[in-house]
Amino acid sequence: MATMTDSATNAKPAFSASYWRGLMLVALVLGVAWINLTRLSQEANAQNRTLYAPMTGFLAPDFTLSTTDGEQIRLSALRDTPVVVNFWATWCPPCRAEMPALERLWQQYDRGSLMVLGVDQGESAQVVEQFGRATVGTTFPLLLDSRLRVGALYGVRALPTTFFIDAQGRIQDIKIGGPLNIATLLEGAAKIVDD
Repeated sequence: MATMTDSATNAKPAFSASYWRGLMLVALVLGVAWINLTRLSQEANAQNRTLYAPMTGFLAPDFTLSTTDGEQIRLSALRDTPVVVNFWATWCPPCRAEMPALERLWQQYDRGSLMVLGVDQGESAQVVEQFGRATVGTTFPLLLDSRLRVGALYGVRALPTTFFIDAQGRIQDIKIGGPLNIATLLEGAAKIVDD
């Protein structure tokens, strides 16, 4: 008659060594796949390491963008004119709410002593034109940053973001978030316009 100790020593393990080796191999393969799928590309890592945001007192980074009408506007060509650069999008409620105030600012400075540029982030000319011109009635230039490169150049992390750039091309004020009202826009404009 077999005793309890005899049956315990003769019993096979629940899982064989080859089973555990196979399981470890599967875990290793899945781990390597997970690392490769979730890691950032070298280009994205390089962008993250070199990302900076322009600061007040420094020259504004130059850019050239197309308007919704296809006209090219280069920031450096506007030297000698103070510029308000507003980064926005039609899907952004605060951006939509501050558009009438930006239009009032543009109208108040008689379209000559101050330039207002609305830089849309990632939308088509048709969408921007429909909202800006048809819905709100803006008359200042609406630029298309379809690949978000200028937004990245300016370190834009939230919409709306507004830069007040003096006639020498230096950033004098930055407003992040909104909606900005006309009083806040006039306060920023006063920092860049010589009266």
